[in-house]
Amino acid sequence: MSPVPKTLDATYRARAIPIGSVRYWSWLFAAAPTRAPLLGVYALLAEWNALLDPATEASASRIKLAWWQEEIQRLIVRAPVHPICRYLASLPRADAVDFTPLSGAVEASLAELSGVPLERSAELEPHAGALRAGPLGLASQLAGGALDEVGLGNCLRALAAADYLARMSRDYRRQARVGRVPFAVEELLAAGLENADLCADQAPPKLESYLELLRARAAQCYESAALALPAACRAQQRHLLVLAAVGLKHLRQRTSSLESARWQDMLLAWSTARRAAG
Repeated sequence: MSPVPKTLDATYRARAIPIGSVRYWSWLFAAAPTRAPLLGVYALLAEWNALLDPATEASASRIKLAWWQEEIQRLIVRAPVHPICRYLASLPRADAVDFTPLSGAVEASLAELSGVPLERSAELEPHAGALRAGPLGLASQLAGGALDEVGLGNCLRALAAADYLARMSRDYRRQARVGRVPFAVEELLAAGLENADLCADQAPPKLESYLELLRARAAQCYESAALALPAACRAQQRHLLVLAAVGLKHLRQRTSSLESARWQDMLLAWSTARRAAG
């Protein structure tokens, strides 16, 4: 077998943490031991996010995600072949952690490709948690240090739910136009919403009302995530606070120039991390 890489290829790195993105700021201001694991996890999520983009051919995405399922099984037994997984396996604490949560993320990605990932509202938290909380929790384990597993878990679940709600309230139209229903079916039925409403160029009033409720839920989840992180591990897990703070800002401030938004994001990320680090 060729030598295990100790660094991540520049192409994967660029996709993992695009400059100016929320992921970039959370990585840049993360605690030093967390940066390498976070980079690897973000690289995997970037690969899977690209396969979930409505512009990507669904049949090809299914084939690739099926391959990723096999690759994560290889990573679990410490025999990966993909450069990102080999990078993760080369990290100092890799032998001490269980990579199984990444399997849940791939399965949740396949559920999104199915077109209806959520039948009921109660399925939001486990689905979002599989997509985001599991991988982010793995990054924290790979970083080492003392972890309050209960507090960290509460933070991660709230952050994952917020991310899903915020993302789908922005991208629902593109999803709907390729036959996907990103919201809980029971909620849409209760609100009297049809697929045509989700596909419309201009959201009808009842859909806009529903979206505002989702954004309010997302905001509450972002705030809950920040509050749930115990004081004792806020410095070590400050990347999660940055994700929550900048995510909430984007949710509430949906219109601004790109240059201004990036500058504001940087200042908010820096100040959030600085307060957490003490």
